[in-house]
Amino acid sequence: MNEVVAQEKPTTEGTAKIVYILYLVGIIFGLTGIIGVVMAYVNRNDSPEWLRSHYQFQIRTFWIGALYMLIGVILSIAIIGWLVLLFWVVWLIVRCVKGMKSLDQREAHPNPTGWMF
Repeated sequence: MNEVVAQEKPTTEGTAKIVYILYLVGIIFGLTGIIGVVMAYVNRNDSPEWLRSHYQFQIRTFWIGALYMLIGVILSIAIIGWLVLLFWVVWLIVRCVKGMKSLDQREAHPNPTGWMF
């Protein structure tokens, strides 16, 4: 009597956490942020709804962060650009920490389409 047990497809929680970590490492090594957003795009459709909100949040974090960085670099001729870049670093850290906290609690991200924290 062999019973075939359907194995549940493993969730990609670990992958979502790796994306958050890659974003944080991307503060120093920018290439890891690009790797992280590619991973988020690849995994977002094959994940449960609550995890999909994290991938959406991560993708938006990348693109909004790229916009903040572009503005900061352009304005770096003036002192205000350096403040924009400092804001981007703090903004990214807070978003990643809050995202990882929701991920560890296995909850959907509360505001995946928001611009701030």
